[in-house]
Amino acid sequence: MFIPAQAAAATEAIITKWLVAAGDEVKKGQVIAEIESAKSTFDFEAPCDGKIEKLYYADGAEVPFEKPVAEVSTSDESMRTWERPSAAAPAAEAADVPKMAIVADTLEPEIRTISLLGFGTYLPDRIVKTEELLTEFPDITADYMFRVTGINERRWAAAGTKPSDMAFEAAKKAIANSGLKPEDIDGIIVSTTTPDVVMPSTACILQGKLGIRGAPAFDLNAACSGWLYGISVARGLILSGIAKNILVCAVDMQSRVLDKSDKDTYFLFGDAAGATVLSGVHKGHVIKEEILSADPLGLHMAKRDYPGYEVPVNASAFDPWLRLDGKALFRFATESFSGLVRELIVKSKWTPEDVRWVVPHQANGRIIKAAAQKSGVPFERFYLNIDRVGNTSSASIPVALSEIEKGLQKNDKLIFCTVGAGITAAGLSIEW
Repeated sequence: MFIPAQAAAATEAIITKWLVAAGDEVKKGQVIAEIESAKSTFDFEAPCDGKIEKLYYADGAEVPFEKPVAEVSTSDESMRTWERPSAAAPAAEAADVPKMAIVADTLEPEIRTISLLGFGTYLPDRIVKTEELLTEFPDITADYMFRVTGINERRWAAAGTKPSDMAFEAAKKAIANSGLKPEDIDGIIVSTTTPDVVMPSTACILQGKLGIRGAPAFDLNAACSGWLYGISVARGLILSGIAKNILVCAVDMQSRVLDKSDKDTYFLFGDAAGATVLSGVHKGHVIKEEILSADPLGLHMAKRDYPGYEVPVNASAFDPWLRLDGKALFRFATESFSGLVRELIVKSKWTPEDVRWVVPHQANGRIIKAAAQKSGVPFERFYLNIDRVGNTSSASIPVALSEIEKGLQKNDKLIFCTVGAGITAAGLSIEW
């Protein structure tokens, strides 16, 4: 028996779970395994009545569609002429039409490859150790909180600091490291859930600090997925011809919106900013594949009802604090992280062994360890700095990346993955 391909572009699938074993009798149409491919998740049904003689692969195995996965004995005469099912090619692929055909005529060849040029980050000076926060929870120890969260300390912004101040520090470094000047930037995107004000956008405030005029600037809110959402939006703007070099900055200042009596949030979050420059006209670290998604079934898992980076004094009429449903988030994030890694490997035409680093959103140490076990990539290649900086929301991937950047070599393959309130999810693969 072969797994039926779900799309012409797909080459392999993962056997998530066998529902039968060798020796079991099965009926035609009976679901015998749960399968996950780059295109979908689906049930694998028996093509005939019979007996399972042998399973060639174990749970979690990646299987090429052209390889048999099980042996079945049957008296069904129709199986003598049975042929392995194949997926029909989509119209565009069948006609061998390039994916960029719609926009190819309107774009200059030089901007068909989008690269990340330079990175910059900012962490506040103040280090807040878990012991400092335990005064609100005398029955909890620092060791216990580390086991639960993976965090020993985090950075919190000083009084008087605004999110745009942190974004400015990260943006200056990113532009300098890209080899460009502020006047070369012709677009600014800021990802944040804690803007300076409701309006104007923090991106416009940052634009003023950088001394850039005329370039489009706007905020987006995809919570912890925001930096990768911003990169995807910037990539689209470059491909459309709107801009050539776009600054994407992520900044979140959650320290001032945490309820001191809520242990599910109080120990998790740190403040930070991270930025990069995307370009369609300069060579850099090439974007390979990207994934964006959102599922409103997770709306309750992470939320805050009041806007901004501070809580007003007269907030008794509503709940102004950041709230998390920890158990639901753990399950959802674990599956999302591992699924993003597996799908990006397939879409990028890599193998798990090709991946130098997985740089995940630093949500929670236990979540990342659990996701690694299901991803196919060893946990040792998941980079974690959550123990020292905490969960810095949408800034966490660029902050982590900045710590390994100097050790990276040309052609190293990296995967970024994240989950955020919404529930949003995003993934990106790049070649250094």
